[in-house]
Amino acid sequence: MEFFRNIFRIVWRIWFYVFFGISLLVMMPALFLLTFRERQYPALYKVIRAFSKTLLFVMGFRLKKEILEPLDQDKSYMFCPNHTSMLDPFILVSMVKKPIVFVGKSELKKIPIFGFFYKRTCILVDRSNPKSRKEVYYNAKKRLTNGTSVAIFPEGMVPTEDVILSPFKNGPFSLAIEHQISIVPATYFDCKRFFSWTFFKGRPGTLRIKQHQPISTKGLTKEDINLVKAQTFEKLFSDLSTDAKYMKDTNRTI
Repeated sequence: MEFFRNIFRIVWRIWFYVFFGISLLVMMPALFLLTFRERQYPALYKVIRAFSKTLLFVMGFRLKKEILEPLDQDKSYMFCPNHTSMLDPFILVSMVKKPIVFVGKSELKKIPIFGFFYKRTCILVDRSNPKSRKEVYYNAKKRLTNGTSVAIFPEGMVPTEDVILSPFKNGPFSLAIEHQISIVPATYFDCKRFFSWTFFKGRPGTLRIKQHQPISTKGLTKEDINLVKAQTFEKLFSDLSTDAKYMKDTNRTI
């Protein structure tokens, strides 16, 4: 029985990359045109959102959303989910109608084809380069208009299986305070269980998502970075560490 399960997982994983690659090739003309000018990003986001929802559907995933407070569609936010797998960006885009710009690692721009569009749509940062980190503030300011939001995975990486939540970086909280935008913590419970980096692990299923109330940064200064970082961390850690299914299926301990 386990043999057939492994065969299914292999075929299922290959299907993910095949579908992703074919879709990218089919969308390439539209992506190229829509990344030519920055003002076309809202239209590009609609394409990316449609693709994200389709990708999750054809992989057999369904989203079970718990949204504790509806967001103001006319405001910009800093989205801060925990990082669990390569599914995370697609989930976030699927959940949020208004355009989101991701701040991501500059290394990913080296990936053939994908990297070309990645560097034209995301705000890239080289964490080892102080100048690059400063430029994120300038680039974010240009994008934070007409309800466009920013998304950063505060862990900066996908933690190993035995880690519930890695320590958060200062970047997203510093950026949110700088631009006086609220932080939206979000807990992704199941992505690592159902689609981890382990090739022989995972399956289709329901992905539970909990979007918390926004944390206001109005009137805060850089001295408050650790405060809002701790608030965000505690919300996500509390969710994950008290979820019996998450703890059992991933063999984690506190």
